[in-house]
Amino acid sequence: MTRDITIGSIKIGGDNAIVLIAGPCVIESAQSAYRHARALKSIASRAGIPFIYKSSYDKANRTSIKSYRGPGLKKGLAILRKIREELNCPVLSDVHSIEEISRAAKVLDIIQIPAFLSRQTDLVVEAAKTGKVVNIKKGQFLAPWDMKHIIKKIESTGNKKIIVTERGHSFGYNNLVSDFRSLLIMKEFGYPVVYDASHSVQMPGGFGDKSGGESKFIPFLSMAAAACGADGIFVETHEDPDRALSDGPNMIKLSELEEMVLKIKKVSQAVR
Repeated sequence: MTRDITIGSIKIGGDNAIVLIAGPCVIESAQSAYRHARALKSIASRAGIPFIYKSSYDKANRTSIKSYRGPGLKKGLAILRKIREELNCPVLSDVHSIEEISRAAKVLDIIQIPAFLSRQTDLVVEAAKTGKVVNIKKGQFLAPWDMKHIIKKIESTGNKKIIVTERGHSFGYNNLVSDFRSLLIMKEFGYPVVYDASHSVQMPGGFGDKSGGESKFIPFLSMAAAACGADGIFVETHEDPDRALSDGPNMIKLSELEEMVLKIKKVSQAVR
C-alpha cells in the first residue's frame, strides 16, 4: 500500500479516494483559467471526488518555436495564486528550470517535473529541497522500475512528499502506448501513483509542427487505470479543445468530464 500524501485538505494514496487532477494544458488568460477552475471544482464537488487544479504558466516543451507557451512565470503564478485563494483548491504546475523553483514554490501546492526533464538531477533535487509535494512524470523513455532512482534523488533531500505519474511510453515514432503494469510496478515504491490519461493518448509531433492526440480513448484508459488501483487521474480538459492553444487533440471536452469522473469513481470504489 502507498503512503498518504497530504495536499491541503486532500489526502492521496493509501486507502484514500481517487483524486482528480485536471485543468487546461496551459493558462490561456486569467479569465479562462478562473472559468475552467470554477467549473472543474463544481464538477468534482457534484461527483464527490477530491480535486487539484492543473495548468501550466509556461509550456517550454513545445514542438515548434511558434507554439504558444503561456503567460510566463510572473503572470502565470499570479493567476494560479488567485485560483488557489479564491476557490480554495490546491494548484499544480510544471517547472522547467532551477531559477523558477523558489518563486513557484511560494504559490504551488505541487511542483511537477515534466517527463522530458525527469532525469535532470539538479532540477529534481532543487524542487525537492522546497519541501513541497513533488509530482514526477515518468519519462516516455523510461522503464517503470527506473523511477526508483528518481525517487531516491528526491528522498536524498529528506523530502518524502512524492507522487509518481505514468504518462505513456514511446511506441515507435509519433506514438505512445500505456502499459498498465507500470502502475503496479511503481506502486511498489510506496508512493501514490497517478495516471496521466491526456498525455498517454498524445501523438508527439503527429501533426508535423505540433502534436496530435486521440482524446476519444481518455475515458477508457482512465477507467483501466482506476481498475489497476491508481491513486489519481490526471486529465487535461478545455471548454473547446479544437480551439485550445496547446494540446487540444489530447484534451477531453469539459462538458464530457463529469460523466467520465463518475465512472472512474465507481471503478475505483469497486477495486478499493
